[in-house]
Amino acid sequence: MDQDLQRRGHRFARYADDCNVYVRSQKAGERVLLSLRKLYDKRHLKVNEKKTEVGPVFGRKFLGYCLRRWSKDTVKIAVAPKALDTFKQRIRLITSRVGGNGMTQIAEQMQAYLPGWKSYFRLAQTPHIFKHLDSWTRHRLRAIQLKHWRVGTTVYSRLRALGATHELAAQIAGGAGHWWGHSEAGLNRVLTVKYFDDLGIPRLT
Repeated sequence: MDQDLQRRGHRFARYADDCNVYVRSQKAGERVLLSLRKLYDKRHLKVNEKKTEVGPVFGRKFLGYCLRRWSKDTVKIAVAPKALDTFKQRIRLITSRVGGNGMTQIAEQMQAYLPGWKSYFRLAQTPHIFKHLDSWTRHRLRAIQLKHWRVGTTVYSRLRALGATHELAAQIAGGAGHWWGHSEAGLNRVLTVKYFDDLGIPRLT
């Protein structure tokens, strides 16, 4: 298939049976797809109709990546929306507040997942996405830490021991049971990035 595509002068990207062919127009795409169907038929290969279509390059997913128009003349490689959704689903599972995992177990699962995900998507040229994911993950971790401390008196004493002011510790301790809403109410000044670094939570940035 690669040789046939090269012989026809097409620009394409292929990994195993996933293949994108890049042409200049919708009409050219439809024509090329028809010829590819014939080539596949000759080799007794079946096209997956659910995943096969002709469409604009922007927004299409390929191996977890997509292309984004950054400015009029600039195109960047980005993580596809579906891959971002999968990442968040996995982090939600690891950081579930009803799973009973302590921060040590959470850190171990993060260490098993985050570095591999980061390595796979190292070609992405949109670092702000990784910063957003780091921030979102820490938001969840702060909520979990508060839940692990459970009661307001424990929350207050732990926060004070970490350097929180009386006013901030009292405010957050008074919101027992509403950890998600309180996990960003100034708590990032106490449960800092370094706090989670010391717990062994890896970062994407």
